[in-house]
Amino acid sequence: MNDGVTRAEEEITREIVNLVRTEIGPVTAFKRVIVVDQLPKTRSGKILRRTIKSIAESQDYVVPATIDDPQVLNDITSAIAR
Repeated sequence: MNDGVTRAEEEITREIVNLVRTEIGPVTAFKRVIVVDQLPKTRSGKILRRTIKSIAESQDYVVPATIDDPQVLNDITSAIAR
């Protein structure tokens, strides 16, 4: 979320789930959304999607050498564990 957003996390989560279901279709529907402070990115700004997927699927992963802030991966792992 952008700075200054005052909407409740639950409200935004419901809206995201409904939007994906409506715009893309029921085949892509999901029920769980996890909000984190930031996404893991390389120094050039690319989001580490494969690493996020590995964390979500409880698979081993290697921390890329180009990651901007490795602590973000620990934050995502903790959020998923909750």
